[in-house]
Amino acid sequence: MFAVSLTCKDKQMNKESIADLITIPKSEYDSLKSDLLYYKFEIEKLKRLIFGQKSERFVPSNDPAQLTMGFEIEGNNNIESKEETETLTYTRKKSGTSEKNGHARLALPAHLPRVEVTIEPEGDLTGAKKIGENITEILEYKPGKLFVKKFIRPKYLLPEDKGIVTGMLPSLPIPKGNAGPGLLSHIFISKFVDHLPFYRQVQMFKRQDVVISESTINDWFREICKLLNPLYEKAKGKILKSTYLMVDETPIPVKTSEKEGAMHKGYHWVYFSPKDKLVYFDYQKSRGRAGPEEFLKDYYGTLQTDGYTVYDIFDKSPRITLLSCMAHARRKFDEALNNDRERAEYALTQFQKLYKIERDAKEKEMSYEERKLLRKKEAIPVLCEFETWMKEQLPSVLPKSLVGQAINYTLGLWPRLKRYTDNGLYEIDNNFVENSIRPVALGRKNYLFAGSHEGAERAAMMYSFLSTCKKNNIEPYTWLMDVITRIPDCKYSQLDLLLPPDWKLSENF
Repeated sequence: MFAVSLTCKDKQMNKESIADLITIPKSEYDSLKSDLLYYKFEIEKLKRLIFGQKSERFVPSNDPAQLTMGFEIEGNNNIESKEETETLTYTRKKSGTSEKNGHARLALPAHLPRVEVTIEPEGDLTGAKKIGENITEILEYKPGKLFVKKFIRPKYLLPEDKGIVTGMLPSLPIPKGNAGPGLLSHIFISKFVDHLPFYRQVQMFKRQDVVISESTINDWFREICKLLNPLYEKAKGKILKSTYLMVDETPIPVKTSEKEGAMHKGYHWVYFSPKDKLVYFDYQKSRGRAGPEEFLKDYYGTLQTDGYTVYDIFDKSPRITLLSCMAHARRKFDEALNNDRERAEYALTQFQKLYKIERDAKEKEMSYEERKLLRKKEAIPVLCEFETWMKEQLPSVLPKSLVGQAINYTLGLWPRLKRYTDNGLYEIDNNFVENSIRPVALGRKNYLFAGSHEGAERAAMMYSFLSTCKKNNIEPYTWLMDVITRIPDCKYSQLDLLLPPDWKLSENF
Protein backbone atom coordinates (compact mmCIF):
# COMPACT_ATOMS: atom_id res chain seq x y z
CA MET A 1 0.00 0.00 0.00
CA PHE A 2 1.09 3.57 -0.64
CA ALA A 3 0.28 6.25 1.94
CA VAL A 4 -0.17 9.96 1.33
CA SER A 5 -0.43 12.10 4.47
CA LEU A 6 -1.65 15.69 4.76
CA THR A 7 -0.09 17.87 7.50
CA CYS A 8 -0.67 21.44 8.63
CA LYS A 9 2.01 23.71 10.00
CA ASP A 10 -0.47 26.12 11.44
CA LYS A 11 -1.26 24.65 14.90
CA GLN A 12 -4.16 27.08 15.42
CA MET A 13 -6.10 25.57 12.52
CA ASN A 14 -9.16 23.56 13.50
CA LYS A 15 -8.16 19.91 13.47
CA GLU A 16 -11.55 18.89 12.13
CA SER A 17 -10.76 20.77 8.90
CA ILE A 18 -7.67 18.66 8.29
CA ALA A 19 -8.27 15.73 6.00
CA ASP A 20 -7.72 12.31 7.43
CA LEU A 21 -4.76 10.33 6.26
CA ILE A 22 -5.40 8.96 2.78
CA THR A 23 -4.27 5.46 2.01
CA ILE A 24 -4.65 4.09 -1.51
CA PRO A 25 -2.84 1.38 -3.50
CA LYS A 26 0.30 2.59 -5.22
CA SER A 27 -0.92 1.31 -8.60
CA GLU A 28 -4.10 3.37 -8.26
CA TYR A 29 -2.08 6.42 -7.20
CA ASP A 30 0.24 6.07 -10.20
CA SER A 31 -2.76 5.72 -12.51
CA LEU A 32 -4.40 8.85 -11.09
CA LYS A 33 -1.14 10.78 -11.36
CA SER A 34 -0.69 9.65 -14.95
CA ASP A 35 -4.25 10.68 -15.82
CA LEU A 36 -3.77 14.07 -14.16
CA LEU A 37 -0.60 14.71 -16.14
CA TYR A 38 -2.30 13.58 -19.35
CA TYR A 39 -5.24 15.97 -18.90
CA LYS A 40 -2.85 18.75 -17.98
CA PHE A 41 -0.87 18.16 -21.17
CA GLU A 42 -4.06 18.06 -23.25
CA ILE A 43 -5.09 21.45 -21.84
CA GLU A 44 -1.63 22.84 -22.62
CA LYS A 45 -1.91 21.55 -26.21
CA LEU A 46 -5.34 23.15 -26.57
CA LYS A 47 -4.10 26.48 -25.20
CA ARG A 48 -1.16 26.40 -27.58
CA LEU A 49 -3.44 25.56 -30.49
CA ILE A 50 -5.68 28.55 -29.73
CA PHE A 51 -3.26 31.13 -28.34
CA GLY A 52 0.26 29.88 -29.07
CA GLN A 53 2.56 30.41 -32.00
CA LYS A 54 2.26 27.98 -34.90
CA SER A 55 5.97 27.95 -35.72
CA GLU A 56 7.90 24.86 -34.66
CA ARG A 57 11.30 26.51 -34.97
CA PHE A 58 13.61 25.09 -32.31
CA VAL A 59 16.61 26.88 -30.77
CA PRO A 60 18.49 24.91 -28.07
CA SER A 61 18.67 26.68 -24.71
CA ASN A 62 22.47 26.31 -24.71
CA ASP A 63 22.93 27.41 -28.32
CA PRO A 64 26.24 29.36 -28.49
CA ALA A 65 24.85 31.36 -31.40
CA GLN A 66 22.22 32.91 -29.12
CA LEU A 67 23.11 36.42 -28.00
CA THR A 68 23.10 37.19 -24.27
CA MET A 69 22.08 40.47 -22.64
CA GLY A 70 25.42 40.78 -20.86
CA PHE A 71 23.87 41.19 -17.41
CA GLU A 72 25.84 38.41 -15.73
CA ILE A 73 27.39 39.65 -12.51
CA GLU A 74 30.36 37.89 -11.02
CA GLY A 75 30.96 37.69 -7.31
CA ASN A 76 28.62 38.66 -4.47
CA ASN A 77 25.40 40.20 -5.76
CA ASN A 78 24.74 41.86 -2.39
CA ILE A 79 27.74 44.15 -2.64
CA GLU A 80 26.65 47.62 -3.63
CA SER A 81 28.67 49.11 -6.46
CA LYS A 82 30.18 52.53 -5.98
CA GLU A 83 28.63 55.22 -8.07
CA GLU A 84 30.99 56.93 -10.47
CA THR A 85 30.37 59.97 -12.62
CA GLU A 86 31.79 60.94 -15.96
CA THR A 87 31.29 63.77 -18.40
CA LEU A 88 30.15 62.97 -21.93
CA THR A 89 30.44 65.38 -24.84
CA TYR A 90 29.27 64.99 -28.42
CA THR A 91 28.72 67.06 -31.54
CA ARG A 92 25.62 67.04 -33.71
CA LYS A 93 24.43 68.93 -36.77
CA LYS A 94 21.72 71.51 -36.41
CA SER A 95 18.52 70.67 -38.21
CA GLY A 96 18.07 72.47 -41.50
CA THR A 97 21.77 73.05 -42.11
CA SER A 98 22.25 70.09 -44.43
CA GLU A 99 20.28 68.74 -47.35
CA LYS A 100 17.95 65.92 -46.34
CA ASN A 101 18.44 62.58 -47.98
CA GLY A 102 15.45 61.43 -50.03
CA HIS A 103 13.57 58.27 -49.12
CA ALA A 104 14.97 55.35 -51.12
CA ARG A 105 12.28 53.74 -53.29
CA LEU A 106 12.44 50.46 -55.10
CA ALA A 107 12.32 50.74 -58.87
CA LEU A 108 8.98 49.74 -60.35
CA PRO A 109 9.01 46.53 -62.44
CA ALA A 110 10.37 47.15 -65.93
CA HIS A 111 8.04 44.61 -67.59
CA LEU A 112 4.88 46.56 -66.72
CA PRO A 113 3.43 48.68 -69.55
CA ARG A 114 3.89 52.43 -69.21
CA VAL A 115 1.16 54.98 -69.89
CA GLU A 116 2.87 58.33 -70.42
CA VAL A 117 1.27 61.57 -69.27
CA THR A 118 3.12 64.75 -70.26
CA ILE A 119 2.52 67.82 -68.11
CA GLU A 120 3.71 71.04 -69.72
CA PRO A 121 4.43 74.06 -67.54
CA GLU A 122 1.88 76.85 -67.53
CA GLY A 123 2.63 80.19 -69.11
CA ASP A 124 4.19 81.41 -72.35
CA LEU A 125 7.01 79.11 -73.52
CA THR A 126 7.89 81.06 -76.68
CA GLY A 127 11.64 80.93 -77.22
CA ALA A 128 12.13 78.47 -74.34
CA LYS A 129 14.63 75.67 -74.84
CA LYS A 130 14.01 72.21 -73.40
CA ILE A 131 17.02 71.18 -71.31
CA GLY A 132 15.70 67.95 -69.78
CA GLU A 133 12.74 66.50 -67.98
CA ASN A 134 11.74 65.23 -64.55
CA ILE A 135 10.23 61.75 -64.52
CA THR A 136 8.02 60.45 -61.74
CA GLU A 137 6.61 56.91 -61.84
CA ILE A 138 3.70 55.68 -59.73
CA LEU A 139 2.22 52.21 -59.62
CA GLU A 140 -1.45 52.29 -60.64
CA TYR A 141 -4.26 49.78 -61.02
CA LYS A 142 -7.41 49.58 -63.17
CA PRO A 143 -10.00 46.98 -62.18
CA GLY A 144 -10.70 44.25 -64.71
CA LYS A 145 -13.52 45.06 -67.08
CA LEU A 146 -16.03 42.73 -68.68
CA PHE A 147 -16.54 43.02 -72.43
CA VAL A 148 -18.52 41.23 -75.12
CA LYS A 149 -16.68 39.37 -77.87
CA LYS A 150 -18.85 39.56 -80.95
CA PHE A 151 -18.30 36.98 -83.70
CA ILE A 152 -19.59 38.19 -87.07
CA ARG A 153 -19.76 35.46 -89.73
CA PRO A 154 -20.91 36.69 -93.10
CA LYS A 155 -23.00 34.27 -95.17
CA TYR A 156 -22.38 33.90 -98.88
CA LEU A 157 -24.55 32.37 -101.57
CA LEU A 158 -22.31 30.48 -103.96
CA PRO A 159 -22.92 30.80 -107.69
CA GLU A 160 -24.72 28.14 -109.66
CA ASP A 161 -26.78 27.18 -106.61
CA LYS A 162 -23.83 25.52 -104.89
CA GLY A 163 -25.20 26.44 -101.51
CA ILE A 164 -24.53 28.91 -98.71
CA VAL A 165 -21.20 29.17 -96.85
CA THR A 166 -20.28 30.96 -93.64
CA GLY A 167 -17.24 31.11 -91.37
CA MET A 168 -16.77 28.33 -88.80
CA LEU A 169 -17.36 29.37 -85.21
CA PRO A 170 -14.41 28.30 -83.02
CA SER A 171 -15.08 25.52 -80.51
CA LEU A 172 -16.40 26.94 -77.26
CA PRO A 173 -15.77 25.48 -73.79
CA ILE A 174 -19.53 25.25 -73.25
CA PRO A 175 -21.37 24.45 -76.52
CA LYS A 176 -24.18 26.95 -77.17
CA GLY A 177 -23.10 28.80 -74.03
CA ASN A 178 -22.42 32.52 -73.84
CA ALA A 179 -19.42 32.48 -71.46
CA GLY A 180 -15.94 32.73 -72.93
CA PRO A 181 -12.83 30.89 -71.70
CA GLY A 182 -11.40 34.07 -70.16
CA LEU A 183 -14.44 34.71 -67.97
CA LEU A 184 -14.80 31.05 -66.98
CA SER A 185 -11.12 30.83 -66.03
CA HIS A 186 -11.33 34.04 -64.02
CA ILE A 187 -14.33 32.76 -62.03
CA PHE A 188 -12.79 29.38 -61.19
CA ILE A 189 -9.33 30.74 -60.39
CA SER A 190 -10.95 33.34 -58.13
CA LYS A 191 -12.64 30.57 -56.15
CA PHE A 192 -10.00 27.84 -56.00
CA VAL A 193 -6.84 29.96 -55.89
CA ASP A 194 -8.00 33.27 -54.42
CA HIS A 195 -10.75 31.65 -52.28
CA LEU A 196 -13.62 33.90 -53.42
CA PRO A 197 -16.94 31.99 -53.24
CA PHE A 198 -19.24 32.22 -56.23
CA TYR A 199 -21.80 34.35 -54.37
CA ARG A 200 -19.16 37.01 -53.64
CA GLN A 201 -18.17 37.08 -57.29
CA VAL A 202 -21.84 37.58 -58.21
CA GLN A 203 -21.83 40.69 -56.01
CA MET A 204 -18.64 41.94 -57.67
CA PHE A 205 -20.17 41.56 -61.14
CA LYS A 206 -23.21 43.55 -59.99
CA ARG A 207 -20.94 46.51 -59.26
CA GLN A 208 -20.17 46.49 -63.00
CA ASP A 209 -23.90 46.40 -63.81
CA VAL A 210 -23.67 42.78 -64.97
CA VAL A 211 -26.13 40.34 -63.39
CA ILE A 212 -25.03 36.69 -63.39
CA SER A 213 -26.90 34.37 -61.05
CA GLU A 214 -25.04 31.97 -58.77
CA SER A 215 -26.99 29.04 -60.26
CA THR A 216 -25.70 29.99 -63.72
CA ILE A 217 -22.11 29.98 -62.48
CA ASN A 218 -22.68 26.58 -60.88
CA ASP A 219 -23.98 25.28 -64.21
CA TRP A 220 -20.89 26.65 -65.96
CA PHE A 221 -18.68 24.96 -63.39
CA ARG A 222 -20.44 21.64 -63.87
CA GLU A 223 -20.01 21.82 -67.67
CA ILE A 224 -16.32 22.76 -67.48
CA CYS A 225 -15.65 19.85 -65.12
CA LYS A 226 -17.30 17.51 -67.65
CA LEU A 227 -14.98 18.95 -70.28
CA LEU A 228 -11.90 18.46 -68.07
CA ASN A 229 -12.84 15.00 -66.77
CA PRO A 230 -10.80 13.06 -69.42
CA LEU A 231 -7.74 15.13 -68.44
CA TYR A 232 -8.44 14.33 -64.76
CA GLU A 233 -8.46 10.61 -65.63
CA LYS A 234 -5.16 11.03 -67.47
CA ALA A 235 -3.68 12.63 -64.35
CA LYS A 236 -4.84 9.66 -62.26
CA GLY A 237 -3.28 7.16 -64.65
CA LYS A 238 0.00 9.06 -64.69
CA ILE A 239 0.27 9.42 -60.92
CA LEU A 240 -0.39 5.70 -60.39
CA LYS A 241 2.61 4.96 -62.62
CA SER A 242 4.90 6.91 -60.29
CA THR A 243 7.23 4.76 -58.20
CA TYR A 244 7.11 7.15 -55.22
CA LEU A 245 4.04 8.92 -53.81
CA MET A 246 3.31 11.08 -50.79
CA VAL A 247 -0.21 10.76 -49.32
CA ASP A 248 -2.27 12.80 -46.88
CA GLU A 249 -5.92 13.58 -46.27
CA THR A 250 -7.95 16.64 -45.29
CA PRO A 251 -11.63 17.02 -44.33
CA ILE A 252 -14.25 18.93 -46.33
CA PRO A 253 -17.79 19.59 -45.02
CA VAL A 254 -20.47 18.52 -47.51
CA LYS A 255 -24.11 19.53 -47.50
CA THR A 256 -26.30 16.53 -48.36
CA SER A 257 -29.91 15.43 -48.03
CA GLU A 258 -28.72 12.35 -46.13
CA LYS A 259 -28.18 14.42 -42.98
CA GLU A 260 -30.89 17.03 -42.66
CA GLY A 261 -29.63 20.07 -40.76
CA ALA A 262 -26.11 18.67 -40.44
CA MET A 263 -22.97 18.52 -42.54
CA HIS A 264 -21.42 15.33 -43.81
CA LYS A 265 -17.68 15.16 -43.18
CA GLY A 266 -16.03 14.05 -46.41
CA TYR A 267 -12.31 13.82 -47.17
CA HIS A 268 -9.95 14.79 -49.93
CA TRP A 269 -7.20 12.17 -50.19
CA VAL A 270 -4.21 13.90 -51.74
CA TYR A 271 -1.49 12.06 -53.70
CA PHE A 272 1.71 13.80 -54.81
CA SER A 273 4.51 12.52 -57.02
CA PRO A 274 7.70 14.52 -56.21
CA LYS A 275 9.49 13.27 -59.31
CA ASP A 276 6.65 14.09 -61.75
CA LYS A 277 5.49 17.19 -59.79
CA LEU A 278 1.92 15.97 -60.13
CA VAL A 279 -0.82 16.40 -57.49
CA TYR A 280 -4.06 14.39 -57.48
CA PHE A 281 -7.05 14.98 -55.16
CA ASP A 282 -9.43 12.04 -54.72
CA TYR A 283 -12.67 12.79 -52.88
CA GLN A 284 -14.08 10.10 -50.60
CA LYS A 285 -17.09 10.18 -48.28
CA SER A 286 -15.08 8.94 -45.29
CA ARG A 287 -11.61 8.73 -43.79
CA GLY A 288 -11.72 4.94 -43.76
CA ARG A 289 -9.26 2.70 -45.53
CA ALA A 290 -11.67 1.90 -48.39
CA GLY A 291 -10.70 5.07 -50.27
CA PRO A 292 -6.92 4.62 -50.49
CA GLU A 293 -7.29 0.85 -50.73
CA GLU A 294 -9.42 1.18 -53.87
CA PHE A 295 -7.30 3.96 -55.37
CA LEU A 296 -4.03 2.07 -54.85
CA LYS A 297 -5.28 -1.45 -55.59
CA ASP A 298 -2.97 -1.76 -58.62
CA TYR A 299 -0.17 0.49 -57.39
CA TYR A 300 3.45 -0.67 -57.20
CA GLY A 301 5.94 1.58 -55.45
CA THR A 302 6.76 3.54 -52.31
CA LEU A 303 4.18 5.38 -50.22
CA GLN A 304 5.10 8.09 -47.71
CA THR A 305 2.47 8.87 -45.07
CA ASP A 306 1.96 10.11 -41.53
CA GLY A 307 1.20 7.72 -38.65
CA TYR A 308 -2.52 7.32 -39.39
CA THR A 309 -3.35 3.64 -38.79
CA VAL A 310 -5.32 3.29 -42.03
CA TYR A 311 -2.04 3.13 -43.93
CA ASP A 312 -0.92 0.08 -41.94
CA ILE A 313 -2.81 -2.14 -44.40
CA PHE A 314 -0.12 -1.40 -46.99
CA ASP A 315 2.70 -2.47 -44.68
CA LYS A 316 1.89 -6.13 -45.40
CA SER A 317 1.53 -5.61 -49.15
CA PRO A 318 4.40 -6.94 -51.31
CA ARG A 319 3.55 -4.24 -53.86
CA ILE A 320 4.10 -1.24 -51.57
CA THR A 321 6.95 0.02 -49.42
CA LEU A 322 5.92 2.39 -46.61
CA LEU A 323 7.81 5.49 -45.49
CA SER A 324 6.79 7.73 -42.62
CA CYS A 325 7.08 11.48 -42.12
CA MET A 326 9.89 12.76 -39.90
CA ALA A 327 8.14 16.13 -39.47
CA HIS A 328 5.21 14.46 -37.69
CA ALA A 329 7.58 12.72 -35.26
CA ARG A 330 9.43 15.97 -34.67
CA ARG A 331 6.15 17.75 -33.92
CA LYS A 332 5.44 15.34 -31.07
CA PHE A 333 8.66 16.32 -29.29
CA ASP A 334 8.05 20.00 -29.99
CA GLU A 335 4.72 19.66 -28.15
CA ALA A 336 6.55 18.01 -25.24
CA LEU A 337 8.93 20.91 -24.56
CA ASN A 338 6.86 22.17 -21.62
CA ASN A 339 6.48 18.64 -20.27
CA ASP A 340 10.11 17.46 -20.22
CA ARG A 341 12.40 20.12 -21.65
CA GLU A 342 15.63 18.16 -21.22
CA ARG A 343 14.48 15.08 -23.15
CA ALA A 344 12.51 17.09 -25.72
CA GLU A 345 15.47 19.37 -26.43
CA TYR A 346 17.78 16.41 -26.95
CA ALA A 347 15.36 14.86 -29.44
CA LEU A 348 14.79 18.13 -31.30
CA THR A 349 18.55 18.59 -31.57
CA GLN A 350 18.82 15.21 -33.32
CA PHE A 351 16.04 16.20 -35.74
CA GLN A 352 17.89 19.45 -36.33
CA LYS A 353 21.00 17.52 -37.35
CA LEU A 354 19.01 15.36 -39.78
CA TYR A 355 17.34 18.34 -41.42
CA LYS A 356 20.65 20.19 -41.73
CA ILE A 357 21.95 17.26 -43.81
CA GLU A 358 18.91 17.56 -46.09
CA ARG A 359 19.36 21.32 -46.36
CA ASP A 360 23.03 20.94 -47.30
CA ALA A 361 22.13 18.42 -50.01
CA LYS A 362 19.54 20.81 -51.44
CA GLU A 363 21.84 23.82 -51.39
CA LYS A 364 24.54 21.86 -53.21
CA GLU A 365 21.95 20.58 -55.72
CA MET A 366 23.05 16.98 -55.21
CA SER A 367 21.81 14.18 -57.45
CA TYR A 368 19.75 11.35 -55.96
CA GLU A 369 22.81 9.11 -55.75
CA GLU A 370 24.93 11.82 -54.10
CA ARG A 371 22.18 12.49 -51.57
CA LYS A 372 21.97 8.78 -50.73
CA LEU A 373 25.72 8.64 -50.09
CA LEU A 374 25.58 11.76 -47.92
CA ARG A 375 22.80 10.26 -45.82
CA LYS A 376 24.71 7.00 -45.42
CA LYS A 377 27.75 8.90 -44.18
CA GLU A 378 26.10 11.51 -41.93
CA ALA A 379 22.42 10.73 -41.29
CA ILE A 380 22.56 7.03 -40.43
CA PRO A 381 24.94 7.53 -37.42
CA VAL A 382 22.57 10.21 -36.04
CA LEU A 383 19.57 7.90 -36.51
CA CYS A 384 21.32 5.01 -34.73
CA GLU A 385 22.29 7.19 -31.79
CA PHE A 386 18.78 8.65 -31.58
CA GLU A 387 17.15 5.20 -31.65
CA THR A 388 19.39 3.93 -28.85
CA TRP A 389 18.59 7.00 -26.73
CA MET A 390 14.82 6.58 -27.16
CA LYS A 391 14.96 2.92 -26.13
CA GLU A 392 16.95 3.87 -23.03
CA GLN A 393 14.48 6.62 -22.07
CA LEU A 394 11.28 4.64 -22.65
CA PRO A 395 11.19 2.86 -19.23
CA SER A 396 11.77 6.16 -17.42
CA VAL A 397 8.86 8.19 -18.81
CA LEU A 398 5.13 8.02 -18.16
CA PRO A 399 3.36 6.51 -21.19
CA LYS A 400 0.63 9.19 -21.13
CA SER A 401 3.03 12.10 -20.77
CA LEU A 402 3.73 14.12 -23.91
CA VAL A 403 7.35 13.04 -24.05
CA GLY A 404 6.29 9.43 -23.46
CA GLN A 405 3.78 9.67 -26.31
CA ALA A 406 6.43 11.22 -28.55
CA ILE A 407 8.93 8.44 -27.88
CA ASN A 408 6.30 5.70 -28.33
CA TYR A 409 5.05 7.26 -31.57
CA THR A 410 8.54 7.62 -33.02
CA LEU A 411 9.74 4.15 -32.04
CA GLY A 412 6.51 2.61 -33.35
CA LEU A 413 7.21 4.07 -36.81
CA TRP A 414 11.01 3.88 -36.66
CA PRO A 415 11.56 1.33 -39.46
CA ARG A 416 9.49 3.52 -41.81
CA LEU A 417 11.02 6.77 -40.55
CA LYS A 418 14.63 5.80 -41.24
CA ARG A 419 13.81 4.15 -44.58
CA TYR A 420 14.22 7.46 -46.43
CA THR A 421 17.99 6.87 -46.34
CA ASP A 422 17.61 3.85 -48.67
CA ASN A 423 17.02 5.97 -51.77
CA GLY A 424 18.12 9.48 -52.69
CA LEU A 425 14.75 10.07 -54.39
CA TYR A 426 12.90 9.79 -51.09
CA GLU A 427 12.26 12.88 -48.94
CA ILE A 428 12.71 13.04 -45.18
CA ASP A 429 9.05 14.05 -44.71
CA ASN A 430 5.86 14.52 -46.69
CA ASN A 431 5.66 18.29 -46.27
CA PHE A 432 5.29 18.69 -50.03
CA VAL A 433 1.88 17.04 -50.00
CA GLU A 434 0.85 18.92 -46.85
CA ASN A 435 1.62 22.18 -48.66
CA SER A 436 -0.77 21.11 -51.42
CA ILE A 437 -3.55 20.80 -48.83
CA ARG A 438 -3.25 24.36 -47.52
CA PRO A 439 -5.44 25.95 -50.24
CA VAL A 440 -8.25 23.58 -49.20
CA ALA A 441 -7.99 24.75 -45.59
CA LEU A 442 -8.12 28.39 -46.71
CA GLY A 443 -11.04 27.64 -49.00
CA ARG A 444 -13.02 26.03 -46.17
CA LYS A 445 -12.86 29.29 -44.23
CA ASN A 446 -14.40 31.17 -47.15
CA TYR A 447 -16.92 28.99 -48.94
CA LEU A 448 -17.45 26.83 -45.80
CA PHE A 449 -18.71 23.63 -47.48
CA ALA A 450 -19.38 21.78 -50.73
CA GLY A 451 -23.00 21.76 -51.85
CA SER A 452 -23.05 18.02 -52.62
CA HIS A 453 -20.81 14.97 -52.97
CA GLU A 454 -20.69 15.69 -56.72
CA GLY A 455 -19.62 19.25 -55.94
CA ALA A 456 -16.83 17.95 -53.68
CA GLU A 457 -15.65 15.67 -56.51
CA ARG A 458 -15.56 18.61 -58.92
CA ALA A 459 -13.61 20.64 -56.34
CA ALA A 460 -11.12 17.76 -56.08
CA MET A 461 -10.60 17.94 -59.84
CA MET A 462 -9.89 21.69 -59.75
CA TYR A 463 -7.57 21.43 -56.77
CA SER A 464 -5.65 18.66 -58.59
CA PHE A 465 -4.97 20.82 -61.63
CA LEU A 466 -4.31 24.10 -59.84
CA SER A 467 -2.06 22.55 -57.15
CA THR A 468 -0.06 20.91 -59.93
CA CYS A 469 0.27 24.31 -61.63
CA LYS A 470 1.69 25.71 -58.40
CA LYS A 471 4.22 22.87 -58.08
CA ASN A 472 5.40 23.58 -61.64
CA ASN A 473 5.49 27.40 -61.24
CA ILE A 474 2.77 27.84 -63.88
CA GLU A 475 0.41 30.83 -63.78
CA PRO A 476 -2.94 29.07 -63.22
CA TYR A 477 -5.21 31.50 -65.10
CA THR A 478 -3.11 31.24 -68.26
CA TRP A 479 -3.04 27.43 -68.05
CA LEU A 480 -6.78 27.02 -67.45
CA MET A 481 -7.80 29.48 -70.17
CA ASP A 482 -5.49 27.84 -72.71
CA VAL A 483 -6.60 24.30 -71.81
CA ILE A 484 -10.36 24.85 -71.89
CA THR A 485 -9.88 26.59 -75.25
CA ARG A 486 -7.90 23.70 -76.75
CA ILE A 487 -9.40 20.61 -75.13
CA PRO A 488 -12.65 20.48 -77.18
CA ASP A 489 -10.55 19.79 -80.31
CA CYS A 490 -7.76 17.78 -78.63
CA LYS A 491 -7.31 14.07 -79.37
CA TYR A 492 -7.48 11.76 -76.36
CA SER A 493 -4.00 10.40 -77.13
CA GLN A 494 -2.58 13.93 -76.81
CA LEU A 495 -4.30 14.93 -73.57
CA ASP A 496 -1.12 14.24 -71.56
CA LEU A 497 0.43 17.29 -73.19
CA LEU A 498 -2.18 19.49 -71.50
CA LEU A 499 -1.23 18.40 -67.96
CA PRO A 500 0.78 21.17 -66.26
CA PRO A 501 4.13 19.28 -66.10
CA ASP A 502 4.13 18.80 -69.92
CA TRP A 503 2.03 21.80 -70.96
CA LYS A 504 3.27 24.48 -73.34
CA LEU A 505 1.31 27.62 -74.11
CA SER A 506 -0.47 27.57 -77.46
CA GLU A 507 0.95 29.85 -80.13
CA ASN A 508 -2.56 31.20 -80.74
CA PHE A 509 -3.08 32.27 -77.12
